[in-house]
Amino acid sequence: MAATKRPVPEPSPSDAFRDEALVRAIARSVDALSAAPKGLAVALSGGADSAMLAVHAARFARERGLALHCLHIHHGLQQAADQWQAHVHDLAQRLRLPCHSVRVRVDVSQGDGMESAARAARYHALAELARQADASHVLLAHHRDDQAETVLLRLLRGAGPTGLAAMAPSMARDGVTYLRPWLDAPRARLLQLADEYARSTGWRPVADPSNTDDQYTRAAVRQRLAPQLDQRWPGWQASLARHARQSREVAQILHEVARQDFAALDPDPDGASFALAKWRLLSPARQALVLRHWLAQRGLRMPSDARLHDLMRQMRGLHALGHDRAMRVRHGGACVCCIRGRVLLE
Repeated sequence: MAATKRPVPEPSPSDAFRDEALVRAIARSVDALSAAPKGLAVALSGGADSAMLAVHAARFARERGLALHCLHIHHGLQQAADQWQAHVHDLAQRLRLPCHSVRVRVDVSQGDGMESAARAARYHALAELARQADASHVLLAHHRDDQAETVLLRLLRGAGPTGLAAMAPSMARDGVTYLRPWLDAPRARLLQLADEYARSTGWRPVADPSNTDDQYTRAAVRQRLAPQLDQRWPGWQASLARHARQSREVAQILHEVARQDFAALDPDPDGASFALAKWRLLSPARQALVLRHWLAQRGLRMPSDARLHDLMRQMRGLHALGHDRAMRVRHGGACVCCIRGRVLLE
């Protein structure tokens, strides 16, 4: 794939420091795109993982003639966050890259918890910064250990095959495409590189205390469960990362089946409603699958098993009620109801 040529800064002294396998992983991720990125950015928290991603992405971008920007989100959740912001800009300056940062407010009023709220705020802000930087694609530093932890967390939460696919190598969100080129890279290698980089340049990554504070769910897995797994099952991260890849293949098949089934339910042009009678002809498993597909297409979160089964029970029993307006099942900010034989959201 031919990359779009753009004016880029002169090489940085940091270009002499790199792991060729990690640069190739970035190249594969970008080359897999259907078209050259309009602009490229890297999400840079200042931690070891994202710092090494910025270092290696800088070399890759210069070799390809791509403009690269660094994007930093200041959550304001730690006392040292102001210093982290300055530290990130210092690294970007060393790499001779433009750096954009913004402070966000983390809203926990929706009841999703601090981790979820911070993640939502971060992605929203990253999309805004990417648009300002004219970057269509943003690199994220998630690695194999992150992926394995995500699979564990979703297993513990009872996620189905789709959820066990964990983090995708690429995803679109808020008009921006995010790439995760290092999902097969172990954390230990990135930490080793960060240490070598610190010795050679004097720049050290920041240490976010929340990463080791086991009041947070992911940190609890990392601090309590992972050491036991390391001792009993060395290499478990690679096994779970492989499980995520296999689950992603299964999820793709399920998505194709759900899309085909939904198309057979006589949906209206925008997919806002479908025929109840045709839905009833599906097997129970495919009834559940197509309902999840429909709710996802309407931008709603997935219901719990109990909520989904209650909705299906009511939909199956409508013919015995004699009038379909008797069904109104609240889900999120909407109600699933049935009017004149068609299921829709109000």
